[in-house]
Amino acid sequence: MQGGATPTATVTVVRGILADTLTISGKNFQPNLGFDLFTIQRSELLSNGQLDPNFTNFGQAWYQTDLQTDAYGNFTGTIQTILLDQIFGFDPDVSLAPTQALHVGIWFDNPSTAAACGFNPNNPTPFNGQHKAGPNVLISVPNGTTNLGPLCTAALKQNGTYVCNINQ
Repeated sequence: MQGGATPTATVTVVRGILADTLTISGKNFQPNLGFDLFTIQRSELLSNGQLDPNFTNFGQAWYQTDLQTDAYGNFTGTIQTILLDQIFGFDPDVSLAPTQALHVGIWFDNPSTAAACGFNPNNPTPFNGQHKAGPNVLISVPNGTTNLGPLCTAALKQNGTYVCNINQ
């Protein structure tokens, strides 16, 4: 909100036996605004919160849910799915090996609502069900040591780089 408090979101994930529960709460957004939550392979941010100058794209992305702010600019959403350490996708048709999506991000659902931020609504992103969304609003940052997303709770060093230990 222009001139108001900075919009923020808090994500809490609780490990379950068969599925994990993610709860996201946002506040200080514009009222009655739609967003889309995705788990993604890569963040555009460094661990210090600055933009990554080497960022090229988000990689694999999995749509999780819609979010809608209320009349006060707040939202809450909850999903149950596999998230911690083991969230992945693969596609043998394009030789995509199992690829983890250890970050969480939200995008403007309607590209026009981001025009006031300088976004060109005629150049939408694919981050909603119609594949015509606005830009990224908030995104998780990688761990400063492992460079993995926060959905990895069990980093393991292999051959000089960190991977998420899927045996958790």
